[in-house]
Amino acid sequence: MTGTVYKSTGSWYTVKTNDGKVYECRIKGKFRIKGIKSTNPVSVGDKVDFKLETKNDQETGVIENIWERQNYIIRKSVNLSKQTHIIAANIDTVFLLVTLNNPPTFTAFIDRFLVTAEAYEIKAVLLFNKIDTYNEDELLEIKYLAALYREIGYECIGISAKTGKNIDQVKALMNGKVSMFSGHSGVGKSTLVNLIEPNLSLKTAAISDQHQQGQHTTTFAEMFDLSFDAKIIDTPGIKGFGIVDMDKEELGDYFPEFFELKSKCKFNNCMHINEPKCAVKEALDNEEVAWSRYKSYLQILEGEEEHYRKNSYDED
Repeated sequence: MTGTVYKSTGSWYTVKTNDGKVYECRIKGKFRIKGIKSTNPVSVGDKVDFKLETKNDQETGVIENIWERQNYIIRKSVNLSKQTHIIAANIDTVFLLVTLNNPPTFTAFIDRFLVTAEAYEIKAVLLFNKIDTYNEDELLEIKYLAALYREIGYECIGISAKTGKNIDQVKALMNGKVSMFSGHSGVGKSTLVNLIEPNLSLKTAAISDQHQQGQHTTTFAEMFDLSFDAKIIDTPGIKGFGIVDMDKEELGDYFPEFFELKSKCKFNNCMHINEPKCAVKEALDNEEVAWSRYKSYLQILEGEEEHYRKNSYDED
């Protein structure tokens, strides 16, 4: 039988088949995936093959195979530094909620998030929330930021989770997809999820309560079917979408506007710092590349992103 993993509790996995039947499954003792040292070989979003077995009149499944993943996001395991924990797999879209103030979302934070999404091969969409609260100058700043990221190729939508403005556009992007929502604490993620799917309110509230108690040690993601043709993965306890470990040489490839210019650099291994005839630096001087993006690139390159990580991605 074939199904999708909707929930993982460490030793048992809730698997849903295409015809809507749900089975509790476990894995074989020595089940491992090549090339990934992970504390959880099976994750939410995985498509799996399993066989049924009956014990004490109870029917359960044994997962025998994981289908190849289109992508997955990971974080380092809490206790085992050399191992990783796969948060979720096969995600179509990740939405980042951005607020200008209360709380502020800095461009360095947005850029680090987008770099990670590029590295994980997940489509990222920026949602500029709380636009009903901004004055004229603040709205101009939002429009400037949205134009900056649209120019690079990212979809940007101004929304209000409070009034419902442009939520229909968000739902349209979610249609037929598996989505995740991320953002700083207080940006309105839970309010937005509740607006999109009111039936999830109890689950979201329970997650928020858990966070207020500071229970961040155990993390179990869960996927939910929505009332329209869409799925959402919720990840309570995840403090970071997590900057993926990458070689410094490949960082520029995750900035789409840098990658586009790379072939015009004199050196094919150009780091876009001090090299002569660097197309990125030339574009920067000609104001064809945003200084805020280049500054973020240097910060990540120099390992200065840590102070952005400390308060990142608490649920609101």
